[in-house]
Order: sequence, then C-alpha cells, then structure tokens
Amino acid sequence: MRIDLHCHSTASDGTDTPAELVRHASAAGLDVVALTDHDTTRGHAEAIAALPAGLTLVTGAELSCRLGGVSMHMLAYLFDPEEPALLAERELVRDDRVPRAKGMVAKLNELGVPVTWEQVARIAGDGSVGRPHVATALVELGVVPTVGDAFTEEWLADGGRAYVAKHETDPFEAIRLVKGAGGVTVFAHPAASKRGRTVPESAIAELAAAGLDGIEVDHLDHDADTRAHLRGLAADLGLLVTGSSDYHGSRKTVALGEYTTDPEVYGEITRRATGAFPVPGTGGS
Repeated sequence: MRIDLHCHSTASDGTDTPAELVRHASAAGLDVVALTDHDTTRGHAEAIAALPAGLTLVTGAELSCRLGGVSMHMLAYLFDPEEPALLAERELVRDDRVPRAKGMVAKLNELGVPVTWEQVARIAGDGSVGRPHVATALVELGVVPTVGDAFTEEWLADGGRAYVAKHETDPFEAIRLVKGAGGVTVFAHPAASKRGRTVPESAIAELAAAGLDGIEVDHLDHDADTRAHLRGLAADLGLLVTGSSDYHGSRKTVALGEYTTDPEVYGEITRRATGAFPVPGTGGS
C-alpha cells in the first residue's frame, strides 16, 4: 500500500489541477493521496469528483504558522472544513497573501527586477498566491534558473531582500483549532534548514505536549542522517512519523510517491480523525 500525504494543486502553488493530481497519483501507483493546499480546501470538490477507482483521497490543508519568528507549516488532515473557528483563521491567512505578494513585487522592483503583479497573478491563476508564484516569475525573467534558487537571502527566503511577512497562525493555536474541527496535525518538514531557520527540538516537544500528532520525517529536504534523528525524536515524544513527496507538479522535481507513509501510521491518522473521512474513488469523471 503506497500512501503520499502531502501534495499541492493549482488551488495553491502546484501546477496540476486537483483533477489532474488525483489522476497522476493513480497513474503513479498510489493507493492513498492527500490534497494539502496552502491554507485552503478549495480544490477538494474537484479532486473528489475526478477520483479514480482504487485511489483514496485524504482531505487536508497545509497551514502557515510562525513560532518565535520562525516560519513553519502544519499539515492538517481530515478536519471539518466548515468548522467556523478554523475556517475563519484559514481565510485570515489566505486573504493576507495578495497584499504580501504585491509587497514582494514592489521590493523586487526596487531591486531593479522588472516583475509585475499582473505577471504573478497570471502564474497564480485561481490559486492562493504565494512565494512560489513570485519565484516562478523570477525564473520567467531569467533572474534565477529554478524556483528553488529564488528562496535565498538574496531574494525570497525568510529575511531575504524581497521577503515580506504575512499573517501566520501560532502553531499551538493551529493545533487547538484543527483538533476542534476533528482533525489530525503533522508538523511538515521540521528540519528543512535549506528553507531557512527551523524551530528548535524543545519547541517540537512543547507542540507534542499540546497535542501535535506527528512529524513529517521522510521528505526531500531531509537527508538520511536527519531522517534517522527525527525518527528517534518522534519515538521519544510519542509522535507519528509520516513520509510525503510534497508534490507541486512541475514546480518541483520531486515525483508523486517518492516518499511515502507507513500504512499503520495512516491507519492511526484515520482512527484519530473525527471531522472527515477518507474518500474512496469510484471512477472519477
């Protein structure tokens, strides 16, 4: 059983539509795939409508959080998307994305980069605009060779020359809100240091005490030694260990199913969730 619990679509910063994502997941031989767009559940209905037979969809979102000045992401699975408190917080984060992106465009213009808001908006399409869309604009302009190369201090990394902060949820509050909506929480790529500063292990221990369910260990941004260390940390703290591709379509090189989650861990996630249930495919459209 092959399970990938972290994927993005055009509802945020992926390049596959939700329908394309589930079809590609099925073609990649996955049995379970999670759609976890940034701060939105807008792609879920399309993914469910197109869900092929033999593939199960886990609905979720990747929530933007910040702790002690460090940006971090919280994967939330199988929560009630209409629960008012969590819905209000997701909308607050999502609504701050447009002025933030416009602020980054302005900073890039000050640095002599001829990027425009119209260009970034075209790249984002109907998705929740974010830094990867601005990064893609820099690639189009030939400023950087790849999207990843834009996430440096020279450009868009936390604290970088063109970085602009946005509203981000306190992770302890995120855990409380997701739990209140019947969901399960997993700290995404907690040791992805090449993305910028990471939260200390003492903070992960505090999050575990506050109800965090797991940490994403098997991920492209964690090398073998890091993965081994995180497994030990998870065992010490009683946390579930997940693995995921963090698939973004053509925006990243990682393939669907390149990293996966153990079926027993997936079973425990579904047992803990009360807000929603995995959706089995019936053939799609």
